[in-house]
Amino acid sequence: MRITIVGGGFSGVALAASLQRIAPDDARIHLVGVDRGFGGGVAYGEARPEHVLNVRARELGLPADDPEDFADWFNLGDRGRNAFLPRQLYGDYLRDRLHELLQAPGARVHAVRREAVAIERVDRGFAVRMDDGAAILGDTVVLAVGALPPPPLAGVGPRLAVHPSYIGWPWQQHAIERIDPDARVLVVGTGLTMADVVLTLHQRGHRARIDALSRHGLLPAEHPEPPLAPVSLPPAILQVLAEHDLRELVRRIRALSNLVDWRALVDALRPHTQAFWQGLPERQRGQFLRHLRSWWEVARHRLPPQVAGHLRAMRENGQLRILRGRLVRAGRADDCVSVLLRPRGASDVRHERYDVLLRATGLNTDVARTTHPLLSQLRESGMVRPDAHELGLDTTDALEVVDARGRVVPGLYCLGPLLRGRYWEITAVPELRSAAHWLAQALVARASAPPAVQSPPALQSQRNPSSSPRPGPGS
Repeated sequence: MRITIVGGGFSGVALAASLQRIAPDDARIHLVGVDRGFGGGVAYGEARPEHVLNVRARELGLPADDPEDFADWFNLGDRGRNAFLPRQLYGDYLRDRLHELLQAPGARVHAVRREAVAIERVDRGFAVRMDDGAAILGDTVVLAVGALPPPPLAGVGPRLAVHPSYIGWPWQQHAIERIDPDARVLVVGTGLTMADVVLTLHQRGHRARIDALSRHGLLPAEHPEPPLAPVSLPPAILQVLAEHDLRELVRRIRALSNLVDWRALVDALRPHTQAFWQGLPERQRGQFLRHLRSWWEVARHRLPPQVAGHLRAMRENGQLRILRGRLVRAGRADDCVSVLLRPRGASDVRHERYDVLLRATGLNTDVARTTHPLLSQLRESGMVRPDAHELGLDTTDALEVVDARGRVVPGLYCLGPLLRGRYWEITAVPELRSAAHWLAQALVARASAPPAVQSPPALQSQRNPSSSPRPGPGS
């Protein structure tokens, strides 16, 4: 077995850890990732002290069979296990577990701290080419690259796009530090990334007002404190889930929310979400993405109470304003950013002037338009193609990648958020570690008896965490 895992974030580390436990002694596994953030990825490698995990510590263990490993590693008591800890601590945990993995006696996993920029077929395997020209040869490659760089923001003019007053990715080095405390800031996006950005600006002493814009102007819901007791879904909802009827599911959940806390209902849906999505007809998937996606995101991916409290206080004192509408045009004019906004429900546009325009639209998995060097090379060579709704990569049930002609690429697999088209819910630690564990087993089985590999079941954790950490800050 010669396996190359491309991606040094959570998914790559989780897969490497699972393979270390079950792969044959003569297996050789390369974990490839850029040196900056290696072992933590963007989500935890780029985190700042004020950034907080949006899932409780007790659910964040790396092993699929030990969700409390993180809490045990940190020696947390009962209260600490229910706390929302700094993301930097989780990055420390992942890097510590990776260090143990690499230094273990008989380690089969080897770190390659370089950027993979191309993958080529050679004989019956692959050559993964690095940014220094070197190549790793192997039988199997797993794409575990996480979220992709954000695409250009629609409506941003060419002069502004290259000007320091436009920040397309808030976590690029020193981007936020360059913002003057008295600068008028427009943040495009009102989700978890916006919350992180606003919190960082607040921690740095920002004084001017911050506007945050999105189509619906929805903020993520807040985690309850104390944690809610789990609830069981009634048979009527389980039946609707089995029938894959989206409209009826929404109707029944709304009716039941009059009797049960809606957050507990959303949590109870989690073990069923992947199977429900996989059974939805393509037309209903499209309806969900057009009409329900924004509402699901704010209900499903919630804010820790301490972060929600900060945002609430900033809104009450007028420093943070949430706008509903669309960015029509943004350009560089004189010494400011000139912006045209169309408020939701209005036919006219409104002109505003800002000093900084910042994109905070969260998770991007759009393979069709990405500028990611490796994914761009694979797409242009025809080795991969987007899924039907352009949520990520097209794959088989066995997570093998499908090429531009609709053919399986034997030995090339996908793991992580780029599987959203297949599973929808595949951005959180419980689902990601389950997927990594299953794929490790499948790769070992394939090496010993290729025809015996079975299709994966739904990759849900059967535990009941109430939200999910992102693959990228605020995704």
